[in-house]
Amino acid sequence: MTRVLVVEDDPQLVRALVINLRARRYGVDAAPDGATALRLAAARRPDVVLLDLGLPDMDGVDVLRALRGWTRTPVIVLSARQASGEKVAALDAGADDYVTKPFSMDELLARLRAAVRRTEDTPAAPEPVLVETAHFSIDLLAKKVLRDGRDVRLTPTEWHLLEILVTNPGRLITQRHLLREVWGVTQAAKTNYLRVYMAQLRRKLETDPAHPRYLITEPGMGYRFEG
Repeated sequence: MTRVLVVEDDPQLVRALVINLRARRYGVDAAPDGATALRLAAARRPDVVLLDLGLPDMDGVDVLRALRGWTRTPVIVLSARQASGEKVAALDAGADDYVTKPFSMDELLARLRAAVRRTEDTPAAPEPVLVETAHFSIDLLAKKVLRDGRDVRLTPTEWHLLEILVTNPGRLITQRHLLREVWGVTQAAKTNYLRVYMAQLRRKLETDPAHPRYLITEPGMGYRFEG
């Protein structure tokens, strides 16, 4: 049985969701606030989470970030917030889908089925252990970088940045995501931090730091690792 965790503080909507989901043979747990949601997620290990952003005790995006600290369970955001910035923030934080209220129950159920299908169809990708390029290699397990056969000494911050980028090859990682992951939520606007540390990484790893081959800047958006 597929288990769904509904995180929503509107009793009428919770009731409608529970009735519709149970009628289709889903197992359902419901949480009226973020703290309860995190406890239930850890205890019940749901297959999908339906998450409202406007919770009474914390923002749903903070719940999402907490979940993403330990689980890749699909999260579908349900929210009355329709501004593109709100949607981007939720997707950046790790949401798999975003449904604006009011919504059609049929559409929500279709999106839920799609999320479950993606989880079932996609085998867990093995975590990369060794990343090799023509100029340097990165051992993620040993936390070592070699360039021309010699150790490259990285600070913990440089390593953290590099690790995020190389484990997502070819994918644009937003400035906000990197700042939040490496320096924390309170520093999410300080893009100068990123510029300084990315410049240091390029000096240590790139043959021509002014024209990087591997650590690519997407102006105004973020960074990408091209292997």
